[in-house]
Amino acid sequence: MPHVPQTSKLVAEFVGTFLLVFTVGCNVLSGNAVWGGISIASVLMVSIYALGGISGANFNPAVSFSLGVLECLGGQGLPWFTVLTYACVQAMAGISAGFIYTALFQNSFNLTPVSGFTAFEAGLCEMLYTFMLCFVVLNVAAARKCETSPNQFYGLAIGFVVVAGAYGAGAVSGGCFNPAVAIGIDTSSYSMGFGWCIAYTVFELLGAVLAAFLFKVVRPEDFTSDTIPKRMSSKLTSEFLGTYMLVLTVGLNVLGKSKAAPYSIAASLMCMIYALGDISGAHFNPAVTLAVLVSGLDPDFNSTTAIFYTLVQIAAGLCSALTYSMVYLSQTVAPSFALGPSKNNTMYEVAVAEVIFTFFSLFCGAGGCCFQDHKIAANVWICNRILRDCWWICNWWNFRRILEPCCIFWDRIFPHNVRKWRALCCSALHPV
Repeated sequence: MPHVPQTSKLVAEFVGTFLLVFTVGCNVLSGNAVWGGISIASVLMVSIYALGGISGANFNPAVSFSLGVLECLGGQGLPWFTVLTYACVQAMAGISAGFIYTALFQNSFNLTPVSGFTAFEAGLCEMLYTFMLCFVVLNVAAARKCETSPNQFYGLAIGFVVVAGAYGAGAVSGGCFNPAVAIGIDTSSYSMGFGWCIAYTVFELLGAVLAAFLFKVVRPEDFTSDTIPKRMSSKLTSEFLGTYMLVLTVGLNVLGKSKAAPYSIAASLMCMIYALGDISGAHFNPAVTLAVLVSGLDPDFNSTTAIFYTLVQIAAGLCSALTYSMVYLSQTVAPSFALGPSKNNTMYEVAVAEVIFTFFSLFCGAGGCCFQDHKIAANVWICNRILRDCWWICNWWNFRRILEPCCIFWDRIFPHNVRKWRALCCSALHPV
């Protein structure tokens, strides 16, 4: 690869970050509630593909910071001088974009938690989805495997983390997941108040640090010159993280009454599959685990492993239920939602919908989980498209549904109307 001058790298970081923050501002000020997250994710994705070969396409001080921490842990990250230089340029790009969209619309918006939410609740959402963003970046673009077998889906996986977080967590914090975005918004609206960007940045950097440490847990081979087999601890951590982010996204979308829940939930599943598919198979669902075991397509996957996978997935469902219930605990509405057929529908109709659409999920996912090669990435995307379409069909039929058995388990144990239990109930249900 030819040498790229430092000036070119900094210009690339400025341009990519500017486009990202400018797109955020234009979508918010134009009131694009439904397609805004997809618009922002798309501009991030195409900028990564356009400029990734020049600067690495960080476009986010938290991503740069995570790569700096990775370097300290012994991985293939960025030197701290580069991290600081990138972060300064990204912040300047964010501020520039903020003032330009303000001049364009003759209006601005302030950076603050959504009305009714506390700083901790907003910060928790920022930390978790900044973690997801940085974690996906490390796995699809910075892992050692990317040198020997480069992929073509890295931009899609990174960009669509924004879709996963914007619609659910965005209803709580506004959905920055990027200190440059927070600084740009806060600075351009200084007349309405200034200072929230500091708190947001702290939480986002915590998410970046967490991503680097968990990356080392799931990919210990990246931190040694020796070739080591995949450990069970890495696989179980992978299953926990993927299931946790999936169920958390479902819960936040439902509680936030998202208008694009199917896209957000499918994006969270897709991104974590791309990040962790070669480690554990990226089941993230006890039904998928059972299908893989029964099919016998993976000779290395036995009943003991399946039991451990299922237990970890259920534990992840519980932890995510605790998390989204805690985020909504200060709200006047119940921080949970019930599981069951909707009005005018019977359990028989629900059973038909569950069987058919869980079959679609497993038919597309089980085969992919049996192969560790990311050449099946296109099939994973088709799987998520089918899941998205199934959600829309279920909405049309007015079903209240669930695709994850681990969510059913917790919903039946903990009643949704008992606040002292933080409403530990299922999360894969979207009332219509």
